Amino acid sequence: MPPPVANVLKSRADADEWRNLINDRPRGLDRRRRITNKVALGAITAAFCLAIAPLVSVLWTVVSAGLNRIDVEFFTQSMRGVIGEGGGALHAIMGTIQITLAAAVISVPVGILAAVYLVEYGRGAFARTLTLLVDVMTGIPSIVAGLFAFALFSLAFGPGVRAGVAGAVALSLLMTPVVIRSAEEMLRLVPTELREASQALGAPKYRTITDVVLPTAASGITAGVMLGISRIVGETAPLLLVAGFTDSMNYNLFSGRMASLPVFIYSQWQNKGVDAAAYDDRAWSAALTLIAFVFVLNLASRMANRFLGAKAR
Repeated sequence: MPPPVANVLKSRADADEWRNLINDRPRGLDRRRRITNKVALGAITAAFCLAIAPLVSVLWTVVSAGLNRIDVEFFTQSMRGVIGEGGGALHAIMGTIQITLAAAVISVPVGILAAVYLVEYGRGAFARTLTLLVDVMTGIPSIVAGLFAFALFSLAFGPGVRAGVAGAVALSLLMTPVVIRSAEEMLRLVPTELREASQALGAPKYRTITDVVLPTAASGITAGVMLGISRIVGETAPLLLVAGFTDSMNYNLFSGRMASLPVFIYSQWQNKGVDAAAYDDRAWSAALTLIAFVFVLNLASRMANRFLGAKAR
């Protein structure tokens, strides 16, 4: 049955009345809203510029000063026997790569397995205690991790031991909580329906985790791992304490002192010889190399995130 004519006319009259009220609203209100919007937009833009200005300043300073020694010799030579000009940072670059990879080998399996336990199995007091310990580890100073590694290796191998693996252990203490937290958040984002569908097909819980949950969260876990590596790659205090410094190449993580880029920057800046400008140039070039290393890691993280995310879909 069509609606009565009186009801149709009444609804049209109400719509016309509301339309007239909207069209006749005070122009001052619109003007105040536009002004408020422009003021808020200006404040947000100013805050963004204020926050990014130090970053731009640091990048400009490092790039402008670091390009002085970006040459073939810098990336192919060590500082063995070099006093004054010349030399390079190959030994520090290789040391940074080896120590960082060793720390990732230690941290990534431990972090992912701990996150899987907290999300899939963790219940009760033990899970709460583990979560508390992860939160505490996230905020520990890097020098404390270095002291722990120094004490551990001194007890195991004698006092005064210096080795690249000790630096890797110290850095893994800083990287592991980052990996745990990021992996835990990514695993919690996996829909419960996927787990239930896998278990409904008869798959045991461990197969559900390995074949459904982890592949679905792989892109986020990869981004968290790269974030953890970026967190530790610039640490100086633990490596200065347990890995030491050398001017020569060292490819053995388990024997002898091993240089790294952060410690190389510190040593070049602090222990200047007669030609102070040469030491400053090497320090700035090493800093630029370290920033480029972090940039490449973040770029690789984004590419892996995009590839794994598309594969999961």
